[in-house]
Amino acid sequence: MEVFILAAQKSFFEKVTWIFENNWPLFWYGIKITILLAVVGTVAGLIIGLLMGTARTFEVNDNDKAITKIFKKIMHAFVSIYVWFFRGTPMMVQAMLIYYGLKGLLQWDALTAGLVIISINTGAYMTEIIRSGIQSVDNGQREGARSIGMNNAQTMMYVILPQAIKNSFPSIGNQLIVNIKDSSMLNVISVIDLYFQTTSSAGSTMQYTENFFIATIIYLLMTSVATIILSLIEKHMNKVPDTVEREI
Repeated sequence: MEVFILAAQKSFFEKVTWIFENNWPLFWYGIKITILLAVVGTVAGLIIGLLMGTARTFEVNDNDKAITKIFKKIMHAFVSIYVWFFRGTPMMVQAMLIYYGLKGLLQWDALTAGLVIISINTGAYMTEIIRSGIQSVDNGQREGARSIGMNNAQTMMYVILPQAIKNSFPSIGNQLIVNIKDSSMLNVISVIDLYFQTTSSAGSTMQYTENFFIATIIYLLMTSVATIILSLIEKHMNKVPDTVEREI
């Protein structure tokens, strides 16, 4: 029936308008899932990146105990392999491998698997972002923190990481934009995101160009809004004086 109704529409934009008005609930559900995947993936990925990126910057010193040296080397090797694997393979392939590989054990649904997959994939990129951010902090900050009695853990937590996150914020924000778009790859394990819903709508109406035109506009709106919000946050962060530098 929908095909016959659309056939009566004369122009491209008449068809687009009809599809949008009649299939809005489908698109709206897909938008919510896409935003959920992007936000959870970015936040969880950042947490993973903070842990992994910090671990990767721990140097093996000559005065370390033997067990400490072994632990640091194992930790470095684990982080390196993790980053190498998840940055070196497509998320679509990772989704198929992890979802179906662990489905028998975990009995998880596609959305839960999608949230896990996008988080660990993002974590690999965040690890390198945070590592670069930590290395960008001047050594004088570390020396200044130690001079006021901070130990290594306190220096990292209260001095280095806040500045590393601030320096890396544009790249962290960019990862959110990437996740909004790349969440469409999870369609391969039937996560019902915007891309999945658009494909469903296109299949029922047989109007692929019109449906994906709608999806294009929605993706552009989502990434544009995210970009504006991230720009405002970045401007606010740049206005806030660095308390650690002031105290030191």
